[in-house]
Amino acid sequence: MALLPGGIAFAAQSFEGQARPAATERSDASAKDDASQENEDPRQAIERNFRDPLGGVVVNRTVTVLGKDFYQYFSTRWRQHDEAARYAISIHERPTARFGSEIWVQYRQQRMFHAFLPPARAATRPISEAAVEQVLRNISQRELERLTTRNPDLGPEEL
Repeated sequence: MALLPGGIAFAAQSFEGQARPAATERSDASAKDDASQENEDPRQAIERNFRDPLGGVVVNRTVTVLGKDFYQYFSTRWRQHDEAARYAISIHERPTARFGSEIWVQYRQQRMFHAFLPPARAATRPISEAAVEQVLRNISQRELERLTTRNPDLGPEEL
């Protein structure tokens, strides 16, 4: 038994002669991965460390059940695409009594998709699946424009 600061006591348990827990087995696998990463080229290690840490993140800014359904269907379909892992996007919702829910998807503070979801929840899945294709197409077009256009009068977010 040992004492921690503040007088908290804990008992350390030894695993000698017992089966090893699964957590240590996983750490052996991660040690092998770490060893293989030590052998890689330093340039690759630097690039891997400085990639966009938020790549592939889909932020949920919806508030209603209809919006949450859209997010669920959209993010499931989004993660099935390999190129989607490079982009961080956010899904926003503004519920309205007149038109259902207004949904839009943003990438780099620009709307890539904008639609009104009907109140019937059955229509949410096909709309969200079509939205994924449109968002990917719009993002690739926007990235191409951003990389090929050089205008000293405009900032990168103003193109």
